Amino acid sequence: MPRLRIATWNINSVRLRLPLLADLDAALKPDVLCLQETKCPDEHFPHEGIRALGFEHVIARGMKGYNGVAVLSRLPFAVRGEDPDWCMKGDCRHVGVTLDAPGGPVDLHNFYVPAGGDIADREANPKFAHKLDLIAEATAWFAQHGPVRRSVLVGDLNIAPLEHDVWSHKQLLDVVSHTPIEVEALAGWMRAGDWHDALRHFVPADQKLYTWWSYRAKDWAAADRGRRLDHVWVSQDLRSSLARHEILKPARGWEKASDHVPVMVEFAL
Repeated sequence: MPRLRIATWNINSVRLRLPLLADLDAALKPDVLCLQETKCPDEHFPHEGIRALGFEHVIARGMKGYNGVAVLSRLPFAVRGEDPDWCMKGDCRHVGVTLDAPGGPVDLHNFYVPAGGDIADREANPKFAHKLDLIAEATAWFAQHGPVRRSVLVGDLNIAPLEHDVWSHKQLLDVVSHTPIEVEALAGWMRAGDWHDALRHFVPADQKLYTWWSYRAKDWAAADRGRRLDHVWVSQDLRSSLARHEILKPARGWEKASDHVPVMVEFAL
């Protein structure tokens, strides 16, 4: 049965961490890799180094020093042209493609949702307002287009929605990324497209599951104060195709590591 592996990683500068992509590729062997926070203008994107790894099909949307998303693929794809410029900011937080996948086309959305700053108040904190506004727009857009079909949504959504998606539910209820207003917003977005949480498909909700560990911890592994900020959602018609997942936790210990680790989901199509 044909297999499709889609991975997602907030790389936190694609040029700085380009050598780590070879390690990721060796460990996960993805057919498609979605990157966030590339921090790279399109004209400086390292296409040559990416192609050397076997990713012949690339779309990058980036800007100097901030944000940026990219899709690297061994499969041909067409760039989705009808997707919105969320909040009309042109800040390179989403790219969508239609993959030439086994069994038929698959729409793939790669999102980098704003982190939202430190204050969980939209009136006092424009960054938090932007986060909520982008999610509200995405929710309305997917609701308008009806339940998704043969679709995958991945990325750094910067929200850890479940109790065991964070190291301490009680201590983080007032901390941006786990506040009730963000959690409900994310749940609404999922409902709007009738999305299925692919990582929690494999890992029960009562088990701890993290994809991010702060740079601020002196010993991130010993403290293990993580959060699940990186997500993979699939349409209901792909739910039965989910074969396995992998969260590459050792990547957090790589030299010049990102504070996020790569996440991969494999489909049996």
